[in-house]
Parts: sequence; structure tokens; C-alpha cells
Amino acid sequence: MKRIAEYIRGTLRLEPTDDDRRAPLRVGLGVAIPSLVLLLLGYEQFIIYAVFGAFCGMYGRGEAHQLRLIHQLQAAVLLLSGVVIGVMLAMLDTPVVALIAIEAFFAAVGSIIADRARMRPGGPFFGIFALGACASVEPLAPPWIPIGISVLAAAFAIALGFLGWFRTRTWRAGSRRMITPFRGPHALAMLRHAATYAVAVASAGLIGVFIGLDHAYWAMASAAVPLAAAELPGRIARGVHRVLGTFSGLIVTALILWPDPSPLWLAIPVILLQFPTEYLMMRNYGFALTFFTPMILLMTQLAHPIPRSTLIIDRGVETLLGAVVGIAVVLVVGYVGRRRARMRSESGGLAEA
Repeated sequence: MKRIAEYIRGTLRLEPTDDDRRAPLRVGLGVAIPSLVLLLLGYEQFIIYAVFGAFCGMYGRGEAHQLRLIHQLQAAVLLLSGVVIGVMLAMLDTPVVALIAIEAFFAAVGSIIADRARMRPGGPFFGIFALGACASVEPLAPPWIPIGISVLAAAFAIALGFLGWFRTRTWRAGSRRMITPFRGPHALAMLRHAATYAVAVASAGLIGVFIGLDHAYWAMASAAVPLAAAELPGRIARGVHRVLGTFSGLIVTALILWPDPSPLWLAIPVILLQFPTEYLMMRNYGFALTFFTPMILLMTQLAHPIPRSTLIIDRGVETLLGAVVGIAVVLVVGYVGRRRARMRSESGGLAEA
């Protein structure tokens, strides 16, 4: 009982922070300004593409401007690849099983890219999310329009991230971000991590289709969440945070949707919710999802409206499914890894004897 109470306290604990509000403000503005421009022009249905492009502003939070620029360009490649693939899959009306296979492959490749580039936030989660969400939205315009919106939003977010450089104007020649070499033990570890992503994402998607979910992309993204943590306890904690945070976010979403608001009143929360999401992301992932979930759901609702009850219930089921699958894959991989290590240890002991 005592251990359960300690775990609950740990789940609710806010981690220490440097109290730097500039990074959340910068990311919030990166999302808000392109979204506001689209809203004022009457194209609020395209906000989803601007937001996914602007997400590259979340990367390189504590780095010097020079390194942050490189980090965010690397993140933009991953995010925009997800958007482009998702938009094209939507245009082609891709069968759901093919979509799952493509997203699982993208998750594996994205995992290697994220691990090599040492991206923070870690893992390909946002790229996976962008691909699945964009693929689930019916085409709203020729593909170059949503893709162009994402590219422009990403460029704006990166420019915001570099803006502070003009105060100091310092540029260190030869300074670069560390890249993990893709060879030897590092390559093997990255390939294993990538395979874990592929299995988790594909399993969540296929199970979602089997039980009748129309769009299993939320389950696939949820399955990827636990894999971003480095160690087993952290992976399980992230899965639990995903469920608790998403469910609290679904309550917030239901309250916003309750009065059947116009597109204008759906767009305003999307613009405002990124700041608390980013501020809490490094302190408590579950609390951050309380704000992130309604932001994502409202922008998808703007692009592709569905009944409110369907939106809330389906996303709740998909979250639970994805988190359970992700944690199950983590536990199996952990068990196999420990068993292999034990067998190597035993064989080494026999050889010495």
C-alpha cells in the first residue's frame, strides 16, 4: 500500500524547473501566430497543418542559438516528412492496413533519426502523430497548400527560436550537435529500438482496426509514447501518464465542445493551449497532456468534424489501447533483454570454469 501511495505521489509530482518561461512562450507564439493568421483569413480548417509544422519549435529548448537552429532543422525534417506522407496518403485514400504498415515503417526510420540526432523531446512521437492525423483528414485542398502551410509554420518557429541570437551575435566556428554514430553497438541498439517502435505501432493499429476503430492513428501514437523513455520504469510511467493525462484532457475537450461552439471558438483554445503544454511538458508529462489533448482534438475537429461523443469515446478507447500495447511491448522487450543478459552471463561463467 505504501509503494502504491509513493507511486501516485510520483505520478502527480511536478519536477523542478529553471522557471524559464521564454521557451514555452516562444513555442506558444510559434503555434499561435500562424494559427491566428489562418483564423483571420477564414481558413481555420488548415490550422492542424500549421501546428504540426510549428512543433519543431519545441526542440533544442536549453541549447545555444547556434545548436538550437541545427536541432530544430533536424526536427523539422522529421515532422514535415510525417505531414507530407500523411497528406499524400489522404489524397490517395490509402487502405487502412497499408496506412498502418507505412506508419510503422515511418516510426522505425524516425526512431533511428531521432536516436542518431539525440533529439529532445526524444523519439519520433510527433512525426508519427503528424503522419496519422494528416492521413485521417479528408483532403481539403491540393496537397501543396497544406504542405506549404506546414513548411511556412516550421520556418516561422525556427526563426523565433533563433531570434535571440541577434542580442549576442556570437557564432562559434566548428560548433555542432553530437551525432551518435550508426555503427557497432550503437547501430545495434538503434535498430532494436526502431524494431520496438515498429512492433508497438503496428500492433496498436491492427488491434484498433480489428475492434472496429475508424482511425487508429491515436492508438498508434499512444503506443509510441512509452518507448521514448530510456529505462523500463520511466517507460511504464510515461504510459500511465499518457492514459491519465489524456483522460483528463478528454474531460477538458468535452467541456469546450459541450455548448457546440463555432469554428472561431474552437480555434481560440488551440491557439492558447500550447503555452501551458510546453511549460508543463518537462515537469509532468501527464499534466501537460491535460492541455495537449484538447489542443490536438480541437484542431482535428476543425479540419474533419465528427460527432462529439464519437470523438471523446474513440480517443479514450484508442489511448487506453495504445498505452497498454506500448507498455506490453516494453515489458516483453525488457524480459527478453534480461534473459539474454542472464544467458550470456551463465555461458561466460561456464567458459571460465
